[in-house]
Amino acid sequence: MPDNLLNRSAEFVNFLDNWLDGLPAHSLESVVQDPARTALVSVDMINGFCAHGALYSPRVEGIVGPVVRLMQAAWARGVRHILLLQDTHEENAVEFGQWPAHCVRGTAEAETIDEIKALPFYAQMVRMPKNSIHSGLHTGLNEWMAAHPEVDTFIVVGDCTDLCTYQLAMHLRLDANARQLQRRVVTPAAAVQTYDRGVATAAAQGGLPHDGDLIHAMFLYHMALNGVEVVARLG
Repeated sequence: MPDNLLNRSAEFVNFLDNWLDGLPAHSLESVVQDPARTALVSVDMINGFCAHGALYSPRVEGIVGPVVRLMQAAWARGVRHILLLQDTHEENAVEFGQWPAHCVRGTAEAETIDEIKALPFYAQMVRMPKNSIHSGLHTGLNEWMAAHPEVDTFIVVGDCTDLCTYQLAMHLRLDANARQLQRRVVTPAAAVQTYDRGVATAAAQGGLPHDGDLIHAMFLYHMALNGVEVVARLG
């Protein structure tokens, strides 16, 4: 048997698969113990990832229903802090050196998906544009947290697991660690997803492949390693 990464990591990958399958489902009530101290934070549930465009992914489109239902349930539970962190790129965004042009300010791609816009409480959500994959850099999120110090529970949903969602969850967790804050950060796997790009497709088109299943699991696991509560779903 050749000594390659696949063989050396087989035991862990099997563990990771079982870990993901065994994630517990939590009741929303067990997380939202005080609605006034809870925020639901959604990242990049916009057309450019969920509906159309260069970075559209059918896998990401698949979490639209779970995210919307969780927003409805949280609102019914009394949560009034719902934040929408959304790619709203400049036309000459530096990030376009790493990714195809997407979600440019003023275009349909940068708009919130219709399913969220249709919610009767959409106007009461707080929308925060971002020009990178990091929701904590120049978005207004840090200022919002400073203005709402009572909020100590954050539910993180959206896409992509290994990019914007990961950066958001880790920012919330590590900011709390650095400032000695008792903060709960919860990510329901059913409301988080990433894209898939096969090796053959990447070879034909250029760029790097991206195994959606493996990377989704790995980054959820890395969140858990760092103190983010990763659960199967909140229901």
